Amino acid sequence: MSTFVISGQLIDVFRRKIYPAMLSVDRGIITHIVEVDHAPPHHILPGFVDAHIHIESSMLVPTEFARLASIHGTVATVSDPHEIANVCGEDGVAYMIANARNTAFKFFFGAPSCVPATGFETAGATIDADGISRLMQNPDIWYLAEVMNYPGVLHADEQVIAKLAAAKKSGKPIDGHAPGLKGQEAARYAAAGITTDHECFTLEEALDKIAAGMKILIREGSAAKNFDALHPLLRSHPGSVMLCSDDKHPDELVLHHLNETVKRALKLGYNLYDVLRAACVHPVWHYNLPVGLLREHEPADFIVIDDPEHFNILKTYINGELVAENGQSLLKRENPEPINTFNCRPREAKDFRIPVTDSTARIRVIEAIEGQLITNEVTATGKQEDGAWIADTEQDILKIAVVNRYEPGLPIATAFIRNFGLKKGALASTVAHDCHNIVAVGATDDELCRAVNALIDARGGISVVDGAAVTCMPLPIAGLMSGEDGYAVAEQYAALDKQAKELGTTLKSPFMTLSFMALLVIPSLKLSDRGLFNGNTFSFTTVEL
Repeated sequence: MSTFVISGQLIDVFRRKIYPAMLSVDRGIITHIVEVDHAPPHHILPGFVDAHIHIESSMLVPTEFARLASIHGTVATVSDPHEIANVCGEDGVAYMIANARNTAFKFFFGAPSCVPATGFETAGATIDADGISRLMQNPDIWYLAEVMNYPGVLHADEQVIAKLAAAKKSGKPIDGHAPGLKGQEAARYAAAGITTDHECFTLEEALDKIAAGMKILIREGSAAKNFDALHPLLRSHPGSVMLCSDDKHPDELVLHHLNETVKRALKLGYNLYDVLRAACVHPVWHYNLPVGLLREHEPADFIVIDDPEHFNILKTYINGELVAENGQSLLKRENPEPINTFNCRPREAKDFRIPVTDSTARIRVIEAIEGQLITNEVTATGKQEDGAWIADTEQDILKIAVVNRYEPGLPIATAFIRNFGLKKGALASTVAHDCHNIVAVGATDDELCRAVNALIDARGGISVVDGAAVTCMPLPIAGLMSGEDGYAVAEQYAALDKQAKELGTTLKSPFMTLSFMALLVIPSLKLSDRGLFNGNTFSFTTVEL
C-alpha cells in the first residue's frame, strides 16, 4: 500500500457540504483531510456499498464481480451466498469467502438462513440451526442472511427460531425477506429481531415495516425493480433506507451498478447527502463494516467523479489502492477451480407430458410480471392434444418445467406460464432460485427436453433452443457461475439473451425472470421440482381446476 496525496472537491456527507480539500493516505488509511483554498474540479466521495446482493446471480465468482462493479464506484457488498449454499452447503459458503480473499474489493458475507428455502422443494444441501450457529461464529460471516421463511417466523417454527437465536447470540444483524407483509404481521416479524427488508413493492408496505423498526433496502436489480415505487422514502424517511440490487446479471453489471440508481435519485431532485448516505453510509453503520466513509483514520475507500450533476465515475480506491480508472478495472483476474453438485440423467420429451384428467377443466397459469418477482395466478381454457395439455403460443400459454438436478430419475414437475411470449423454441437455466434445479420454459415438449438436456450435458448453465440449434453457456461453478473473464461472460450472456428475444419474448431479462419462477417464498403461483405451489397458502395445488 502506497503513500499519496489527492486533492479535489470533497463531498462531506456528515457535514453536508462540498469544499476543496487535500487527503493524505498512508498504508491504506486516510491520515489527514485538510480544507484548502483551491483544488481540482473533480469531486471525491465515499464509495458505494450494495446493501444486499447475491454475487452468484452475476454468474461471476467474487473476484470477477469485483472487476466489473468497481468501475462503477462500488467498493463493497453485503453478500448473501445462499445460492451456492443451496447447491453445495457450507462448502459453498467457504468457497465464496476463499475466492473473495483474492481481491481488494470488500465482500461481507452472511450465513444463509434458508437452505433450503422451504420444505416444498429439493436442494443440494441443508444448513440447519447447528450449521447456522457454526457459521455465525466465523469472523468472515457478518450477519444472518435474509430470513425468507416468514411463515416460519410468524408461526414460531422450531428450526427458524433456533437460527434466529444463534444470530442474536452472535450479536450480528438479521436480514429479512417478507414480500407483502404489512400491519401487525410486519410488526411481529420485526419483533423477532429482523432488521431489514428488500422485498417491498409498495410504499404502503415499506412504511408499515419502517413503523415496525425495520430498515428498507430500495432494490433495483435485473429482475426486481422497486425504485419507482419506493423512492419517496428518500425524502420522507432518509435515515431508514439503503440501496441494493439483490440480483444483477452480467450484461447489466458491465453497464452500471448502484451508480445508476444514485443518478436517477438525483435527477428526481432528492437531496445529494440523503442519497449518498443511503448508498454509502447506512450499510456500513447497519452491518458494522470496516469500510471507510471519507474520514480521518478510516480506510481509504472512496471514489472520484467529475461532478454531482453528471456523476461519471473517474476512479475507485479501496484501502488506498487504485482499483479502477476511467472505466477500466485494475484488479487482476483469477482462474478459480469449480465446485458443483450435479446428479441428473438426460430426459425424454414424454417426461414433460401433462395428462388430461378432466377434458372440461380449466387450467391454472402462472402469470409472470415484468420487473417483479411476484406472480399472479390466472386461469385459462387450456389446449389439448392426444390426451395431454400442451402449450398454446397463440394465447401466450407456454409450458414450464422444473427438473430435479440432485436425484436422478424423479418425475418432472410441469405447469403453464404466461407473459414469456415465446412463439417457438425453449429456454432453460440451472440458475433457479433458490434450490437451483433446472427450470425451463418452451413452446413444445421436444424443445423443452432439448434445452434441459443441454444443461445436463454441461452440468449447469443456461440454454436456448431455436429450431435445430441448441446454444448453451456452461456455468461449471455450482451451475451458477463461470470462471471466465467477466466481460466475456457478459458478452456470452447478452448473445443468449438476444437469441431468447428473437424467439418472441418481450421480457427485458427473460433468463432472470425465469430464474425466479421456482422461488416459492414469493407469491403467488410458482413451480418447484415437486409441483405447482401456491405461495399465498404455502401449499401445493393442481394444474387443472
